Amino acid sequence: MGSGREGQKANEVCGVLKVECLKAFYVLEILGEKRIIQAVNEIDLEVSPNVIYGIAGESGCGKTTLLKTLFASIDPPLRLFEGKVYYQTNGKYIDALSLSPREKRALRWTYISYIPQGSMSVFNPVKKIKTTFLDVLKSHVQEKVTQDLLLLATKHLKELGLSPQVLDAYPHQLSGGMRQRVAIALATLLNPRIILADEPTTALDVVAQRAVLQLLQDIQKELQNTIILVTHDMGIHAQVTTHLAIMYAGRLVEEGPTEEIFARPLHPYTRYLINSLPQIGEKNRKESIPGSPPSLAFPPPGCSFHPRCSQVFGQCTVEVPALQEIYPQHKVACFLWREDHNFL
Repeated sequence: MGSGREGQKANEVCGVLKVECLKAFYVLEILGEKRIIQAVNEIDLEVSPNVIYGIAGESGCGKTTLLKTLFASIDPPLRLFEGKVYYQTNGKYIDALSLSPREKRALRWTYISYIPQGSMSVFNPVKKIKTTFLDVLKSHVQEKVTQDLLLLATKHLKELGLSPQVLDAYPHQLSGGMRQRVAIALATLLNPRIILADEPTTALDVVAQRAVLQLLQDIQKELQNTIILVTHDMGIHAQVTTHLAIMYAGRLVEEGPTEEIFARPLHPYTRYLINSLPQIGEKNRKESIPGSPPSLAFPPPGCSFHPRCSQVFGQCTVEVPALQEIYPQHKVACFLWREDHNFL
């Protein structure tokens, strides 16, 4: 699986996942005209072991597409234009995007697993839940008969506090919250080091949301693995994540420890997101972010947020700010944080 370049990176291994200058765009043809949607644009990040790493941002900012590329799942119309996604295995990094389909399948569910948006998309609606569990187990666990594999699935569900009876149910027979918890159980069946969770609480009521979040936290604590959690809900990030990346128009605009970002947000966009959270006893109306997110097919020049920013100045409209460390582990992509233009 490894290449010479990957071997050279062995001594640099730190995070369980590392991304370098990642560009993944959708290439569409609309009315005979080619249209490029810049969904993931020049992303650099490194995710440490044993954390819950959150990715936040408005709908349409590229969060789901970023998760797909981290899972090395790039299918047309999505195309990789540039960059690397490294997994850490056996003490060195391997480029997940250069692996063969067979090599990717070997790593999925064991090293990295994916909980897509909407639990119904995880299960075949005309097959019982146990069929999906058996398909995953048979693809990775050799020399065990079906009955033994079912015992493994039953044991795993019991360990997560779920009834093994769900194995004999069809997806539509389970509530949305239970389906989502079973989807999480499926994603953790083979104890992966990384779990990618895309909006796992969407369309669930408050009680079901709490059960799903608690299950994710319990699993992370038990397995000591890494969860990368995508949600637009900043309240969930404040409650669950340990590290947080803020995404806007296909780029990361701020990254750091979650507590640090909530205590000292650096980017104007991050401030808007945090200030939109309701607080108990507060009577003042919340201020929404002015304007609308830009089109990823025709992003504005310079900083993509500048048309909506109240602190915009000349350089913002012509130059893209780099993501730079301002405080230890706390980075921001904003010209307001140059040495000669510090707004704090």
